[in-house]
Order: sequence, then structure tokens, then C-alpha cells
Amino acid sequence: MYLKSDPRSALASSPATKAPQPTEFAGAEYAKFYETAPQDDDDNGRTWYARGQNYVIAYSETKPGARFTREDQPDEYVVLLPDAATAAEISADANSRRVAGYSIAFVPPGESTIIIPDGGRVIRMFTTQSTDMSAKCVNAASFSKQHPNIPPFESWPAPLAAGRIHAYSLDVKSEEGRFGRIFRCSTFMVNYLEPRDGPRDVTKLSPHHHDDFEQCSLALEGAYIHDIRWPWVPDMTKWREDDHEYCAAPSIAVIPPPAIHTSRAVGTSTNQLVDIFCPPRMDFASKPGWVVNAADYPMPDQS
Repeated sequence: MYLKSDPRSALASSPATKAPQPTEFAGAEYAKFYETAPQDDDDNGRTWYARGQNYVIAYSETKPGARFTREDQPDEYVVLLPDAATAAEISADANSRRVAGYSIAFVPPGESTIIIPDGGRVIRMFTTQSTDMSAKCVNAASFSKQHPNIPPFESWPAPLAAGRIHAYSLDVKSEEGRFGRIFRCSTFMVNYLEPRDGPRDVTKLSPHHHDDFEQCSLALEGAYIHDIRWPWVPDMTKWREDDHEYCAAPSIAVIPPPAIHTSRAVGTSTNQLVDIFCPPRMDFASKPGWVVNAADYPMPDQS
């Protein structure tokens, strides 16, 4: 349920389907990096790993000169640089470029290297086809079997300039009728939401649900409460208690379908949330002007 002032209120309704109503539900996943030891603590710095059904989030607080190398990377992955002072030098095969801080980059499959000359925060996003990354996740055991209501992962078409590093500044001016700052590649959609100063008005929340895809909400600044409610079905043994989970930064919340959810900023200063979808979501991608880098990535064949 969206307020009329929310751009998402203009999204097309999901098409009617003959698929059976869900009868099994997964719980939400929360990874509070500030409460747990990192999975990697080495010359590169400290890195925490957590996952959803289709993706892995690697959150790193790097040391100057940190180097991350991928060999035989199976698909495109994401490098998010949320701080203006943290730049990266990224190379992929014969393609290399310096990416300024406060940017997002999409790195092609194959061999690649990321160097962080001055250190700082770096968030990398991989699909679970990167099995070495999946194995590192603090919540790997939760996904020992497929979670319900999520179809098998299918990547979207490769970029028009395949094999190239694509990078974009996060400094995108807001526009009337557009929701957030959305970027996508063949494997991910990342919405770098506008920061919120202070707590959210609890009379203007946005409870909604997704039929068949997970949402990952990455808190980079401040703190949030994720309010999540699952449907009631005839079998009461399948009912779940509501969640009202407090997550400060840095953390992720993995929100399963078809749970109703909304996130409340509760930090007293800047609150920054990033919504992540893997693969990209069709409703956002289909809205003209919503995806900042849409010209670089073809849409899937919808015939």
C-alpha cells in the first residue's frame, strides 16, 4: 500500500496468474555486521559476507592498497563505493579504469582485479553462482535448500558493450515521479535511495509485498526497523510472528516473498538505505526514466 505521493503507486499491478497461492514461507534474514566478527580479516582489511537466495553481499572496510582478484568469475558483479573519498582501480582483462568514490561499477565475467589505493568502504555483490563467496556467508546454512516462492535465477541480457567495466556516479538529481536512484546490470538492480535526515514519519509508511522475488535492504548509515508480516494461510502451523527488527548500519535485511514489509528509518541523523534485487525487477526496469543507466543494458525478451 503506497501513498499517492509515492512514485511506486503508479506501478502496474501484477498480471493475473493461475499459480497456486503460497503455502510455505521463509523467514527473513538479518546480518548485523557491527555485531559479528568478519569472515575475512587480513591485509585487505575486514570483510563480512551474507546472502539471500540468489546473491551474496560482501561488505568490506579496507586498508590502503587492498586488492580483490576474481579468476573465472561466472557472471557480472557489482562494486559499490558509497564514500566520495574511496576510489577504486578496476581492471578486467584488457579493460581498466579508475572509478571515483560515490559511484557504482559493474564488472564483467572472467578475470578482474579491484585495488583500493586509499582504503575505505567497498561493497561487492555476487550471484550465488560464485560458490566460493556463497560458502563464506555467515548465514550459508539457512540456504542449504531452496527457499520457497522464488523462481530459479536467470540473468538478464549482457550490456551492449559486453566485456567492459561500466561505472556511474551516484550523484544523480532526484526527479518528480522517479523512485530513488536505480542502476542495473545483467545480474543485479541497485536502488541507492535518497538519504533520510532523522526518523521516518510513521504515519507515511509504505507496506507492500513482492510475489516472487527477494529484497535485500542494505543499511549504510543510521538505523532502521524492518517491519515484516507474513500471510495467514488455512494451515495455522505455517503462520509466522511479525518481525520488527532493529538493524543499525552496517547491516542487511533479506526480505522474502510474499511477506508484507516496510522499513522505518529511526536514526537521529542521516539514514541511508540501499535496496538490492537479484536478478533485476521487471516493474522498475519497465518504467521509462527510472533506471539511470538503462541505455547501456537491453531488456529481456518479453514476447
